Amino acid sequence: MGPLDKLERKFGKHPITHLTMFMIATYVTGYILELIGSASGVSIISLLGFHPGLIARGQVWRIISWLLIPPDYSFNIWSILMIFCIYQQGTMLERIWGDFKYDFYIFNGLILTLIAGFIAYAIRPGDFMVGMYLFSTYYVSLSVFLGLALTFPDMEFRFMFLIPIRAKYLVILYAITLIYSLISYRSVVVGAMIIASVVNMVLFFWLYKKGPRLNRSQRRTRDNYRRTMYGQGRGQKVDRTTFGNQNSGYNQAGRGSAKQMQGYGAGKNTNGKRPLHRCAVCGRTELDDPNLEFRYCSKCNGAYEYCQDHLYNHEHVK
Repeated sequence: MGPLDKLERKFGKHPITHLTMFMIATYVTGYILELIGSASGVSIISLLGFHPGLIARGQVWRIISWLLIPPDYSFNIWSILMIFCIYQQGTMLERIWGDFKYDFYIFNGLILTLIAGFIAYAIRPGDFMVGMYLFSTYYVSLSVFLGLALTFPDMEFRFMFLIPIRAKYLVILYAITLIYSLISYRSVVVGAMIIASVVNMVLFFWLYKKGPRLNRSQRRTRDNYRRTMYGQGRGQKVDRTTFGNQNSGYNQAGRGSAKQMQGYGAGKNTNGKRPLHRCAVCGRTELDDPNLEFRYCSKCNGAYEYCQDHLYNHEHVK
C-alpha cells in the first residue's frame, strides 16, 4: 500500500466530492465580482488579492479571498473554454484517482502556492505592488491538465481544437511555456507560483506511483490467481494475451469451472460468495478487503481490472 493509500485509509472517510465544481464556482464568482467592480468603478478584485504585507496589517481575509481571483483575469471566450476544459479534465481525474487523492492534489497545490507567496514577499516585497494581481490559481488550474496528461501520457488531445497530439508532447510544450513565463515576467511572484505547482506535481506522483510491496498473503493470492487463470507457476512471466480462449483456463463462454473459482480466495473464507472484482496483478477481490477500489485500465488491450494499488503499477497488455 502506497503512502497516499495509507493517508486515504486514515483521513479519507469523508472527502470533498465534486471539488472541480467548487473550483469553477469560485472562478465564476470572481468574474462576477470583476464585472460588478468595472460597472461601479470600484476595484473589488484589489480587495481580494494576496498580499503578505496587507495581511500582516490585519487584512487576514486575503489568505483565502485570493482563491476568488480567476486564473484568467479578463473574462472572454477563452475564459469560457478554459472553464469547460477544467471541468472536463477535473471530473475525469476525480473518477480515476478518487475524491481523496484529487482533493489532496488540489489542496496541496494551493497550500504550496500560498507558502511560496510568503517566501516571494520575503525575497522581494516590491513585486507584490503588481504581482498581487498575478497571484491566482492559474498554475493550480493548469496542474489539473498536467495530472491527467501524466496519468495517461498516450491520451490524444486536440491542440487548438484541431491538431491531434499526444498528452506527453503537450507536457513538453507546457514545460517550455513555463520557462518562457519565467524569462518574460522576471517576477519572483510568478516564479514562486510555478515552482510551487511543479513541486506539487512531483510530490503527488512520487507518492502516488510509488510501487507498493506485496506481503506474503498477497503474493500467494497473486500466484494462485496466475496458476488458475493462465496455468503459469511462480516466477514465470504472465501471458495475459490468452485471456478468454481455451488456453487461459476459461471456456469460450468466458466462465471458469467451479473448481477454478474456488482457487481464487487465497485461503480466505468467502462463505460461498463469488467476487465481482479481481485485480489482474495480485488477484485480490472485494471479498479479501471490502475497502479496496477496482478500476479498468484504459491503456490495456482488453477488459483488465486492477485494484487501487496496481492501477498505475502494472505492465500494460498490448
